Amino acid sequence: MNALVDGVEIAYDDRGTGLPVVLLHAFPLDHSMWQPQCGAFIPQCRCILPDLRGFGASAAVGPYTMDRYADDVVGVLDALRIDRAVIGGLSMGGYVAFALWRRHRDRVRALILADTRAEADTDEVRLRRAELATVAREKGLSAVAARQLPGLVGRTTRDKHPAVYDAVHAMMLHHPVDGVVGALDAMATRPDSSDLLGTIDVPTLVICGEHDALTPARGMRAMADRIRTARFESIAHAGHLSNVERPAAFNHVVSEFLASLVYD
Repeated sequence: MNALVDGVEIAYDDRGTGLPVVLLHAFPLDHSMWQPQCGAFIPQCRCILPDLRGFGASAAVGPYTMDRYADDVVGVLDALRIDRAVIGGLSMGGYVAFALWRRHRDRVRALILADTRAEADTDEVRLRRAELATVAREKGLSAVAARQLPGLVGRTTRDKHPAVYDAVHAMMLHHPVDGVVGALDAMATRPDSSDLLGTIDVPTLVICGEHDALTPARGMRAMADRIRTARFESIAHAGHLSNVERPAAFNHVVSEFLASLVYD
C-alpha cells in the first residue's frame, strides 16, 4: 500500500489487528527485513512496516533527513488514522525513532531501539559515509553491499547460516541509488540525540546483538541506563541485524515487551 505524504508516495505493509507497532528498517534495506517478526507479532499487534523514502517501493524524492523520514512515518499513521503506535527501529530505523520522539512524541506509545545509537556521527564516520556515497554513484549497489555486509551480519551467522547472509545481500540491491546516497547524507548530518534519552518517559526496550560490531552492547547498555523507563536485552550469537540473524530470540523479547503494554 502507499500513502501520499506531502506529495510523495511512501510505501508500507499493514498486517494484523490490535496494538499498532511501526517497525523501521536499517540501511540499506527495506521493510522486508521485518518479515521474521510479522508472523510472531500479528496475533497480538497490527504491524506497520514502511519503506523509508528512497528505499523499497517508496519514491526516491528528497529531501533526505531523519526529520523528513519521521514526518513520513507520521504521514502514514495519519493515513491509517492511528493516533499512537509503538515505534521500533533498528540501526538507521533507530535514528528515525529518535527523530519521531523529538518531533512527534505524542504519537509514540512505546519505543523499541535495536542495534542503534543516540550519538551523532564522528568526523571519521561522516567521511566513511561520504566515501560510500561515491561508491554508490560510481559503482552501484553491489559495491555498497560488498562494503556493508561484513559489518551488518555477525560472524556466527555468516559461518553457520549462509542463507541468511545471502538474503540480506539480496535485500540491498534493489533501491534507487539516489535514495541510498540521500540516506547516507541524512545519517551523517543527523543531530545528536543523547540529550533526548533523559526525556523518554514511555516504556522502552533496548536490544543489541551480542556480537554487534557497529553498535556494541556496551554502548547500548549505557544508552539504556540513561532512559529511566528502559530495559536492556542482549541477543546471543547475533550481530548488527539481530532481528534477522536470531529471529526467534528477538521475537521472544519483543513479544514479552508488547504483551506488557496496556493499550489505551
